Amino acid sequence: MPESETAEVLANALPVLPLTMGVVLPHTVATLTLDTEEARAAVAAANSGDGRLLLVPRIDGRFARVGTVAHVEESGELPNGVDAAILRGLHRARLGAGVAGTGVALWVDADEVLDETLSDVADAAQSERLANLGRELRGVLSVLGERRRSRRLPELLRTTTEPGALADGFGAWSDLPSEKKLELLETVDVEARVERATAWAREALAEHEVADRIRTEVGEGMDRRQREFLLRQQLAAIRKELGDDDEGGGAAEYRERAAARELSDDVRAAVDREIERLEHTGEQSPEHGWIRTWLDTILELPWGVRSDRTADVVAARAVLDADHNGLDDVKERIIEALAVAKLRSQRGLADHHAGLILALVGPPGVGKTCLGVSVARATGREFVRLALGGVRDEAEIRGHRRTYVGARPGRIARALQEAGTMNPVVLLDEIDKLGADWRGDPTSALLEVLDPAQNHTFRDHYLEVDLDLSDVLFIATANVAEMIPGPLLDRMEVVRLDGYTEEEKVAIARDHLLARQLERNGLLAEEVVVSDDALRSVVVDYTREAGVRNLERELAKLLRKVAAKVASDVASPPIAIEAADVRTHLGRARFLAEETEDRTAAPGVATGLAVTGIGGDVLYVEATAVPTGSPGESGLTLTGQLGDVMKESAEIALSYVRAHATDLGVDPALLTGRRFHVHVPAGAVPKDGPSAGVTITAALVSLLTGRPVRGYVGMTGEVTLQGRVLPIGGLKQKVLAAQRAGLTTVILPSRNGPDLDDVPEAVREAMTFHLASSVEQVLAVALGPPTTQAAIAA
Repeated sequence: MPESETAEVLANALPVLPLTMGVVLPHTVATLTLDTEEARAAVAAANSGDGRLLLVPRIDGRFARVGTVAHVEESGELPNGVDAAILRGLHRARLGAGVAGTGVALWVDADEVLDETLSDVADAAQSERLANLGRELRGVLSVLGERRRSRRLPELLRTTTEPGALADGFGAWSDLPSEKKLELLETVDVEARVERATAWAREALAEHEVADRIRTEVGEGMDRRQREFLLRQQLAAIRKELGDDDEGGGAAEYRERAAARELSDDVRAAVDREIERLEHTGEQSPEHGWIRTWLDTILELPWGVRSDRTADVVAARAVLDADHNGLDDVKERIIEALAVAKLRSQRGLADHHAGLILALVGPPGVGKTCLGVSVARATGREFVRLALGGVRDEAEIRGHRRTYVGARPGRIARALQEAGTMNPVVLLDEIDKLGADWRGDPTSALLEVLDPAQNHTFRDHYLEVDLDLSDVLFIATANVAEMIPGPLLDRMEVVRLDGYTEEEKVAIARDHLLARQLERNGLLAEEVVVSDDALRSVVVDYTREAGVRNLERELAKLLRKVAAKVASDVASPPIAIEAADVRTHLGRARFLAEETEDRTAAPGVATGLAVTGIGGDVLYVEATAVPTGSPGESGLTLTGQLGDVMKESAEIALSYVRAHATDLGVDPALLTGRRFHVHVPAGAVPKDGPSAGVTITAALVSLLTGRPVRGYVGMTGEVTLQGRVLPIGGLKQKVLAAQRAGLTTVILPSRNGPDLDDVPEAVREAMTFHLASSVEQVLAVALGPPTTQAAIAA
């Protein structure tokens, strides 16, 4: 809005009184102390003239562009000796250039600005708008005065009629900071000034309402808690006088639930104690919710509930045989446990420690996890699976203590709650992959769970009562037993699943995997007929594993191809798949029969047997020699990412050959002036262990004598400096790997002879085994006749 429409400007010269603190607005009265010579000179100059001067604020180091023309109502000396003056603000004035005046005061040329009143505004619409703004400001200030219980604000509203003067009065009355008061002073336009004052008044009112609401809510909350406390105290006193046992807070319901459970004395005492705490805890207290959660959790456990276990041993064995091929060791152990439980029940003996703790150790895909489900079906128990892979927090097993927010019981207690019985089959899957960090070691917590002498009093940190786990059948699964801590492994009965033979895999594919994949791929059993020869082709040419997981994937791929043909009407069922059709559906064979004859045709190469995390495997040891240029210099280089134990076995093998060169038919001259290099292929795979000792020895002797190792012979065993062959582990897995690789003869340590009973009879009949106690016996079987040309020239 143009200024000419709202104010009248008059030119005049006035003395200046600088204000270093605060702002004096028009239409207000202020008392100022004259503590500077400049201030006293300005008041003196005003008194000598018409009594007027110009008040100019100085904020943040700068003078305002607009000041307040004020009249000196009275000036003099206060009782404390300080000069002071009472000033009344009249109107605004813009500062102009300095001019000459009387005395020492600073004089400036001031353009005085007089606010126009509502009656002076010529434009009716503008006058109406200004009047509305004034009424709005007056309404806000009226409410603000009532809320703050102010005396000055109602007086201001009663004595002030003009909107501009009302805005100035609000600025002087309120607790606005000096910056905002200066902004109000410099707002010459009346309409803009009233709008700004109204916005600030609304902010002040909103702040006051928020503070008042907070104060009211806090007061009401305190009053309510005090009232509830007094009422509860009175209620307790009344109950005590009347002997009334009626409880609130759901205590009666919890007592009924506890009475319906077969709780032990200790557990019942703990439940009763918490119910009493619940009675005396107000619902507004956080502990009320914690107590209810604990009571709900402990009463949801299946106290005294047990599954009716199967007593028919023959029927249980039939279930296990129907679900799994092979795995006789595990099946026999389960049947033994059922037979013992049946006899104890028939003869009235206490059925304490009726649980069983097994550890199924074997490569992936041999059916360890599925066996747990089968055991539950065979024994008539509920089944719960706990995946322990990657668990690092001890509280996952024992639970969190109740002092923590969000605490809950551990996985063992939750497994019982999920099963609904106290004697389920609990599968501890991947127990060898438990971790440990600063939060604790879960394997240590499992020591009590898996100890038959202790687990009848297992104590969860959250429940803080004894849980009887003696009837639980625990089955742990692992790929590598060495990854399980010794104390924990000692508490479990280890049953090793070393993998399946070729015939067993064909039977599993025919009896189990094929039917499952037919259903998953939307095919009917009569629509696809897969011959045993086709299954054997898939086993031999497309998978090489201890288990059957990849075999099932290949069967799924095969049936998907068939399903695509049926769905697109390319072929009509029934569709017969023979061995010759497998390549059409699965492509070229991924695994070819290992050409061991070619690998060991040259001297210096021997075939060894090893055990990995995925079962047994065949590895080749290659040896060669490089002249050093110095007749007396020799050494040994090892490659293939070998571990420390395997490196030591190579050193032992070379030392034995050096010491017994003549007995072995080796020219001693060939052992000097040469650096021997032993390499185990598949260099990206770490290898370790002592069982490759005889294989390295055979490779070195083959190299030095020019006698190649027979291609159909595999060997394993630890060797000593005296040439003794020591026993090894994992014999069954190694023999099965040798069979898969096409080897027909295997050399084993003589002390491993009894372990051949674990090898399937079909494999024992198809292969030849030589038991050796010395390196000479190994070499007599392994080495063939010398080639026409020696491997190393003398």
